Amino acid sequence: MSRPRVVIVGAGFAGYRAARTLARLTRGRARITLLNPTDYFLYLPLLPQVAAGILEARRVTVSLPGTLRGVRLVLGEATGVDLDRRTVHYRDPEDGAGAVGYDRLVLAVGSVNKLLPVPGVAEHAHGFRGLPEALYLRDHVTRQVELAATEADPEARAARCTFVVVGAGYTGTEVAAHMRMLTDHLARRDLPGVARPRWILLDVAPRVLPEMDERLSRTAGRVLRARGVEVRTGTSVKEATPDGVLLSDGDFVASRTLVWCVGVRPDPLIEAVGQPLERGRLIVDPYLQVPGRTEVFACGDAAAVPDLERPGEFTPMTAQHAWRQGRVAGENVAASLGLGRRRRAYRHRDLGFAVDLGGVRAAANPFGVPLSGPPAGAVTRGYHLAALPGNRLRVAADWLLDAVLPRQSVQLGLVRSWSVPLDTASPELARVPGAAGRSGGSGRDGGGHDGSGGGSAASAPGGGSAASAPAGSRPADGPADGRPAPAPPDDHPAPGPVRRTGPARPADRPDPPDPAEGDS
Repeated sequence: MSRPRVVIVGAGFAGYRAARTLARLTRGRARITLLNPTDYFLYLPLLPQVAAGILEARRVTVSLPGTLRGVRLVLGEATGVDLDRRTVHYRDPEDGAGAVGYDRLVLAVGSVNKLLPVPGVAEHAHGFRGLPEALYLRDHVTRQVELAATEADPEARAARCTFVVVGAGYTGTEVAAHMRMLTDHLARRDLPGVARPRWILLDVAPRVLPEMDERLSRTAGRVLRARGVEVRTGTSVKEATPDGVLLSDGDFVASRTLVWCVGVRPDPLIEAVGQPLERGRLIVDPYLQVPGRTEVFACGDAAAVPDLERPGEFTPMTAQHAWRQGRVAGENVAASLGLGRRRRAYRHRDLGFAVDLGGVRAAANPFGVPLSGPPAGAVTRGYHLAALPGNRLRVAADWLLDAVLPRQSVQLGLVRSWSVPLDTASPELARVPGAAGRSGGSGRDGGGHDGSGGGSAASAPGGGSAASAPAGSRPADGPADGRPAPAPPDDHPAPGPVRRTGPARPADRPDPPDPAEGDS
């Protein structure tokens, strides 16, 4: 008798936890396949520390083959789901088409950057949802300060040293806090005697961290302002240009850097599933099953999960919910196969939140107890170490080294601006010329929810070609006179998926046999 086939799409917080839970419960009695475009799970909450140079990039990535025993990894981006034929179609990193069949399906594709209809944002802003974007931001910020050191024009120098972050939620607040400290270090090294770099944090909300307790919000705002970050609440971006940002209050800020942390929206793949949606999220029951499709489960940012603690509402798109829903999804899939305990509904208890503000500063409310300063910093870092499914010693070692040694501030040149467009359905992958990149088109922009949940792990087909650079690319990544950078040549050695040069593979090649499968 053959083993039941379980396919999990996405290895963000929800997908990774579902795979780990299911492998533990089934003990080899099910054939578990994890479809993901990368071979790692990304711990998103520590991504700002990668951008700031505190943590080495590999510290926040956890190997999927190395930590998910009994789970078969298939590298690829999901392009469609055929519910009637129980098949998931995908594209591998070399642009080959494939398909994998299932008896149970878990959709945990996560979310992508949330876009708003603001002129110029898609062309001139960069998001913060994946490792390539964090590496790009670190290089870009370092480059701007270093170029400013040799800039003769005071206005041009000030523009290079002005950085605008849009969105004062968890991600935007942490990015502004950590990167402010990095640019201060760079300025002391490269710009002695020149005014400090300028950081501006914008949000339409009346305060930073509007989703947190007001006391913690005040703490975070106080730390940011004391550090020199200009916090402008009740303010948004009206237009973005190559030379700066026009704000809703009429002020024009000359800048070469716009970081977009407005929030996230469900991965566009969910729209193609053809099932009822709630603001772009797949509607599921409290057991995380799709109504009328008992073989299909969904969790994380892509799923609209009923909030049993608040009847009539859905759980928010946060990493904390995605992590817990992944466990429940794994347990319920095992139960549906008769390989685990009884299924259970998803019900959560708020454990509190933590925001790392850099150094020993943080704002946290573990179990509802508001903390600030060094105690909050200790709780925040302890929480991250406990939540990390790997690399704990390496992360702790990097923190220790950062506390006692000068920070290494160099450009690595690994990621260019055109390879991390804001409008992409795959923020975890850097675009490369000629590859089958599936960046999102403007027709898929739209609403979404603010949040910080699990990373995107799939994309819908369509969108623009990765071979074309966005109009008006940053001068730092192209000609110094501010003209748009030309599209890179096809042989550009940038990192990312490699385009296949041999004969094309047949479309929708069948799922390869499992070498361990001997009972089918």
